[in-house]
Amino acid sequence: MIEVNGLADVVAATTEIASVDGVRGQLVYRGHAANELALRHSFEDVAALLWTGTGAGRCEPCGDPEIGAKLQRLRSVDDWVLEVVDRLPSSADLMSVLRTAVSALGVHSDWPPTLEQALSLTAKVPTLITYRWARQRGIHPTSPNPHLPHVANYLYMVHDGRKASPAHVRALQAYMILAMEHGMNASTFAARVVTSTQSDLASALTAAIGAMKGPLHGGAPSEVMTMLEDIGTPDRARPWLRTQLEQGKRLMGFGHRIYKTEDPRAVALREVVSRLRQDDPWFTLALQVEADAVDLLAEFKPGRRLYANVEFWAACILRAVGIPKELYTPTFTTSRMVGWTAHVLEQAACNRLIRPQSVYAGPLPPETT
Repeated sequence: MIEVNGLADVVAATTEIASVDGVRGQLVYRGHAANELALRHSFEDVAALLWTGTGAGRCEPCGDPEIGAKLQRLRSVDDWVLEVVDRLPSSADLMSVLRTAVSALGVHSDWPPTLEQALSLTAKVPTLITYRWARQRGIHPTSPNPHLPHVANYLYMVHDGRKASPAHVRALQAYMILAMEHGMNASTFAARVVTSTQSDLASALTAAIGAMKGPLHGGAPSEVMTMLEDIGTPDRARPWLRTQLEQGKRLMGFGHRIYKTEDPRAVALREVVSRLRQDDPWFTLALQVEADAVDLLAEFKPGRRLYANVEFWAACILRAVGIPKELYTPTFTTSRMVGWTAHVLEQAACNRLIRPQSVYAGPLPPETT
C-alpha cells in the first residue's frame, strides 16, 4: 500500500502571497523578507502588502491609507453577536468561542469574498477575544479605542483600558507581523478548500479557526514560558539546561520541522528583544537562555544545528507584554486572520474546486463469474 497520508510535499496551489524556504531559512511576503518587514513596518502596512500587494517599502504608515483607517472603524461588534458569545457556556474555551462568533458574523456573507469583508473580520476578532476574556473574569469589557493602531488597541483591550508602553507595542507588533502568514499550513489549506467550493469568507475562516484550535497546529508556546519561569534568572540558565540535556529531555523552543537553519522569524524577534532588553528583565533572561542553550545543544547534539525557533521568542514576548496564557493561541489567530483572508481572496480570484483523490485500502467485493 502506498503511504500518502498527510500530503507531505504535495503542491496544492500556486500563490503570490508568501514563500517558506526551510533550507535557506527564508520567509518572504510578496517579495519582501518577512523579518525585515517586522523590524521596519507597522501591522497595517504589512497587512496591506499581503492583501493587495502594496504597502511595504513606502514612507507613509500604510501603503493604502484607507486600510488602517478602515481597520479602526470596523472594530465594533453588533450587540446580537455579543449576545451569542454571552450565551455560550462558561466552560467553552476561547478558540471555540471565537469559531462560533466568526460564524455568526458571516450570516449575511456571500460569494465572492471581498477585501472589505476581510478588513471587517480582521478588525473584529480582537474585540471578540477581549470581550469574552473580560466576561470570563467578571469585569466590564473595554470598548475598542478608535484612536489607536491595531496592535496597540489589542493590548489596550487586553489590559482593560490601560495603554501599553511603546516598547511593548513594538515587540508585540513584530511578533504579530511574523505570525500573519506561513505558507500552506493546515489552517490556510482548510480556508482555501472551503473557499474553492464558492462558500463565503466567514465559512472559510471558521474552518481555519477550527484547524488552528488543534494543539498540533495552534498550540501556544506555554511550555517555553514554563521553562523560562523555572529557570528564573540568567545565572541559573546554563546549569538548568545542562541538567535537562543530561537527563535526555528536550529543550522547548529549539529546532523546527521546516527550517534546517535559523528560523528567520526567530532571528527578527531576537533583534527586537535585544533592542528592548533594557525595558524588561524577562528579555535579558531569554537572551541568556538562548545563548546557553545553543552552546549546549552543539555540545550534546553535534551536527544537528539546533537554534531557537519562533515559539521560543513568541513565549518571551507574549509574557513580557502581559498577554495571559489563555490568550496565546487567540493572539496568534488575530495575526493569522490577515494571511487567511489574503489566501481566500487569492483562491477566489482564480478558483478551481480543490478535490484531491484518496487511495482505497479496504476490502473489495467478491469477483463475480
